[in-house]
Amino acid sequence: MAPLLVPLCLLLLCPGLAAISCPQSVNISGGTFTLSHGWAPGSLLTYSCPQGSYPVPAWRRCQNNGQWQTPRTGSLSTLRSPRFIRAVCKPVRCPAPASFENGIYTPRLGSHPVGGNLTFQCDHGFTLKGSPVRYCRLNGMWDGETAVCDNGASHCPNPGTSVGTVRTGSRFDLGDKVSYRCSSSNLVLTGSSERECQSNGMWSGTEPICRQPYSYDFPEDVASALGISFTNLLGATNPTQKKTENLGRRIQIQRSGRLNLYLLLDASQSVSEEDFKIFKESASLMVDRIFSFEIKVSVAIITFASEPKTILSVLSEKSRDGVEVIDSLDKACYKDHENASGTNIYKALDSVYLMMNNMIARFNMGTSAWHEIRHAIILLTDGKSNMGGSPKPAVDNIRSILDINQNRNDYLDIYAIGVGNLDVDWKELNELGSKKDGERHAFILQDAQAVQQVFEHMLDVSKLTDTICGVGNMSANASDQERTPWHVTFKPKSKETCRGSLISDQWVLTAAHCFHDTQMEDRHLWRVSVGDPSSHHGKEFLVEKAIISPGFDVHAKQSQGISEFYADDIALLKLAQKVKMSTHARPICLPCTVEANVALRRHSGGTCREHETEFLQQQKVPAHFVALNGNKLNINLRTGLERTNCIKAVSQNKIIFPSLTNVSEVVTDQFLCSGMEEDSHPCKGESGGAVFLERRYRFFQVGLVSWGLYDPCHGSSNKNSRRKPPPGIEPRDFHINLFRLQPWLRQHLDGVLNFLPL
Repeated sequence: MAPLLVPLCLLLLCPGLAAISCPQSVNISGGTFTLSHGWAPGSLLTYSCPQGSYPVPAWRRCQNNGQWQTPRTGSLSTLRSPRFIRAVCKPVRCPAPASFENGIYTPRLGSHPVGGNLTFQCDHGFTLKGSPVRYCRLNGMWDGETAVCDNGASHCPNPGTSVGTVRTGSRFDLGDKVSYRCSSSNLVLTGSSERECQSNGMWSGTEPICRQPYSYDFPEDVASALGISFTNLLGATNPTQKKTENLGRRIQIQRSGRLNLYLLLDASQSVSEEDFKIFKESASLMVDRIFSFEIKVSVAIITFASEPKTILSVLSEKSRDGVEVIDSLDKACYKDHENASGTNIYKALDSVYLMMNNMIARFNMGTSAWHEIRHAIILLTDGKSNMGGSPKPAVDNIRSILDINQNRNDYLDIYAIGVGNLDVDWKELNELGSKKDGERHAFILQDAQAVQQVFEHMLDVSKLTDTICGVGNMSANASDQERTPWHVTFKPKSKETCRGSLISDQWVLTAAHCFHDTQMEDRHLWRVSVGDPSSHHGKEFLVEKAIISPGFDVHAKQSQGISEFYADDIALLKLAQKVKMSTHARPICLPCTVEANVALRRHSGGTCREHETEFLQQQKVPAHFVALNGNKLNINLRTGLERTNCIKAVSQNKIIFPSLTNVSEVVTDQFLCSGMEEDSHPCKGESGGAVFLERRYRFFQVGLVSWGLYDPCHGSSNKNSRRKPPPGIEPRDFHINLFRLQPWLRQHLDGVLNFLPL
């Protein structure tokens, strides 16, 4: 029993020995800090500064002796300084050019402040390529492209000298090489340190960039570059095509090809459990989007710290099912690695190599079958590997088993993404990332939230040429028309417009009342505007045929005191030409079709009733319509008891319906109801437009705008102005329910769309 008395004494009589903490005098001038575990030993203190500045030091760690460990700058970044360094926020600077051949640049400074500009001009006889003016961004990186003065006299164009680099080599003919280094030891080189002039007139590798160690990449830049990998493998690309954007090629998406995607998620101790959760959620977003393109994808999930753990292998049938993959991601557990604090990137990548070996053996794949598969690896880590040695041998093994050479470079993409500012090793990330002509594969993002932004917007649909339905461009810089590319404007007469939706490459769905008092023989005067009418992306189409529901008669119930009646308010237009698919013109998915069933990723034996349950099972269903100015506005469709409450406003409106006793005489079961609470209200010119929902990154039309009790645009010449109803007016809006018009749709669209059983 006696030995137990000593620890008991330590706890009861000597409490100070069990309560070591680090000093709290760690404020940063101009910034803030967070603590992972308070002031106790092991806690990580992370500094943050306002945009346009960066913290020095970036972090501290509370040690067991009650002293703060502070990183040095330079190669000994994790050693404790001999004295305590006061934390400050320093202004971000962009590097200055070391030289600019065949031209001049201004201003000539040692480094440049955020917001500063660099201007480039070429000598006589040389043409400027790249950006003549560049702007220093908040992350310490220049916008635009490297300015180069070239006379076109060599086999390859002048590769230039990016800001902050020094180039060795001035011959640019076939087989010539150039090499790069940074002009200052304070800068870090990313990209290719050596490039060779190739037979196709392009330089090998990636343009070298010298950047500040504290710099990071903006999410939109990384999303753009990441999109290359996943669009590339779904279609063909010309590697010699002219680069039109800062980062990489834009490749069309097609329903062909096969991808093996390997997700490597860092779960080491330096990654917080909350950030690991964001890693998983971000990966789920990306996986869901990839599977929405109806392609052949197998996804592997590997978490790692000191050792890797395979959550899902590409050998598993589940790896080819989007729902199963997302479920596996959700089950990936941070605590699987709680006793392994190190970061072993070598073993994580080696597990991918072993998985590839096993796949070849398991499926007895010959060279040709194996060579048809493209592979993409995404490594998400918040630090550098601190055990297991260099990860590069694992990458070399992967390249070897995939037979990656100059002709097969497109069959492997390795993206190395560092997250945060704690010991992220630019050199190692750059070494791991793939090197491809004009592309980037190594990045550092500021935090886990930036990762989420990247994965939400990484897939580029601007070159999608297939008629895959319900695909809208949801990236941050997309136009209104790109977000809702099915939306069209219809002009049956010179003074009035209606809206409609593309449901195939030649058919438009709209409202029958748009043709009220319109002479059918005037069809040659009608125009349907597809795409953005205010730009070159818009085009007007003639109408070959109009099919108006014979059941529609706006005056059908005048004898009952109902001045206007909108049952069967549906029509179809066949365009005189097929619409060329683009980011501005693409069909929406109609429920009860095979196309919609595939987009929902439901079993092939689905029915129309199942779709109705999928979309309208809630009594309050969030939906959208498109306004006159192109904005996507929000409504809530009411079903069940909610619908009963919604339609009561009709009988209460004695101005429009002075003698109505039975609401169902006006609002039949063909109508969906909206307009309660904070809903937006359609205007008169928005009739016929789609009422649509979003599911799994795809869009589905469940109704079309028909009629309402209040017009928020009445009397206003400004299409951006929508007035709230005056006191005493209770607005409601009614939309044709496409599930109730199925027989008519099937009758006229048989052969255009493939319908499911009712």
